[in-house]
Amino acid sequence: MPSSSRFAVIEKPGGPIVIREARIPSLEPGSALLRTLYSEVCGTDCHLFHGRLSGVPYPLTPGHVSVGEVVEICGELRDAEGLPFQTGEVAAFFDVHRTCGRCWHCLVAKTATRCPERRVYGITYGTEDGLFGGWSEFIHLLPGVLPLRLPRDLDPLTYIAGGCGMPTAFHAVERAGIRMGDTVAVQGCGPVGLCVAAFSAASGAARIVVLGAPGNRLTLARRFGADAALDIRTLNPVERVAAVRELSGGRGADVTIEASGNPAAIPEGMEMTRDGGVYVIAGQYTDNGPSQIHPHYHINRKHLDVRGCWGSEFSHFHRGITMMTRLSPRVPWQDMIGATYSLRETPQALEDVEQLRVSKAVIDPWKP
Repeated sequence: MPSSSRFAVIEKPGGPIVIREARIPSLEPGSALLRTLYSEVCGTDCHLFHGRLSGVPYPLTPGHVSVGEVVEICGELRDAEGLPFQTGEVAAFFDVHRTCGRCWHCLVAKTATRCPERRVYGITYGTEDGLFGGWSEFIHLLPGVLPLRLPRDLDPLTYIAGGCGMPTAFHAVERAGIRMGDTVAVQGCGPVGLCVAAFSAASGAARIVVLGAPGNRLTLARRFGADAALDIRTLNPVERVAAVRELSGGRGADVTIEASGNPAAIPEGMEMTRDGGVYVIAGQYTDNGPSQIHPHYHINRKHLDVRGCWGSEFSHFHRGITMMTRLSPRVPWQDMIGATYSLRETPQALEDVEQLRVSKAVIDPWKP
């Protein structure tokens, strides 16, 4: 068995990013060790680099969504179906864990994403806590972390292409309650927006309109199920709203899902949603500032149903993987990946994601 692991570390907000090496700890009963195959770089990691999330312990090893080969198990490790894992199998795992199951949020509201005990790999653990981030050669799965073996028809690179955007998008589409025949507008064409388009189509949407930039992402949006892809760089907000209305019989979208991360998108999205429609806000994971909303005009007079969407739960992770597998023959998941980077190249990966040069950056810790 390996004795040590190399990993990338954000020393403090703003960097630098350095490569460290540490001994692999002894495993406790119910835990496991993964040899990392791939980990993702997403917008959240850019926010972590700049210190935009509160309560994050630095120095930090990012990588909250990863996939790897099981190389060691202490005791027994079972998946959600109750089947035991064996060494050599490929596993993804739900990065959120330690939700307590006994607080008001868990028991009464049934919103485990708001549990105060909730912890997240690659975000709420510091490097000194252990190998709890995916930008590492090995990952320590603590007891209670929920692993899931990938279906045979879903290879690890396809899974990591969806990354954290996949369960977030699945949750957003679930929150939206899309019905067969609906017109759906999607604000944003990053990984979340692209996955929203794919899952909306699978939910029976008759027309999907994606708004965003740059052009290569809009081209990809059409391949993910969009019937129309509107470039926000060539249309002003009034024109964007008018375009969505024109594509929906003059009424506006039945459902609009915000996946842009831009607060300015909120009032615009409300305006492009029909009276009595549903507006889901999924992209405001970090504090990017306020948005000016006119309650009478944007919400009450429109009889608009506004729904927040924070993170995801294990059910979104599990069912999302099932749907990725089913949709794989016609949805080009891997085309979201712009490039694969080594541990030394993580600064470049972050920059490429932040500058929209790639839709998805993937870290391969074994790449030279």
